[in-house]
Amino acid sequence: MNLLQPDTLIHNPTGRPIVASVVVDCQACRLWDMVGEFSRFDVFITDLTHIEMTGTGVGALRTKFFRDGNRVVEQLNSRDEHAMHMTWTTIYNTLGVARLWSAINVEALGTRCSRVTWTIIAEPVEAAQKGFEQFVQDFADSALDNVRRLLSRP
Repeated sequence: MNLLQPDTLIHNPTGRPIVASVVVDCQACRLWDMVGEFSRFDVFITDLTHIEMTGTGVGALRTKFFRDGNRVVEQLNSRDEHAMHMTWTTIYNTLGVARLWSAINVEALGTRCSRVTWTIIAEPVEAAQKGFEQFVQDFADSALDNVRRLLSRP
């Protein structure tokens, strides 16, 4: 008799972390209010048309809808309001990403200056996919540059 055993298709990616980081002239809590809101990444990622949420808090799913028709479904793994950091995992996408894990954190650098750092570990569907790491790096850098621009406005 063959008994079914617990299994999953979700595995953590391995590889070199891709890191994007910017310093913003604003209080850390204001920066966290923007980048720490799992349901509102469409505020600073201009390629998104909107986000749909299923559930709230840790374990919630977000579906990101891109202007080019691509979709990404991600699960919130952890979120700490006080420490200003969170992590999530991609569980479905149409972008050619096999596995992706992300973390974002905000740190105060003074009373009116703070830093946001976005760390991504990702694997492409095809191991030798040319330009994959640069695509991920450019995406994260662009998003955080938008954050800096948006929060630098008077």
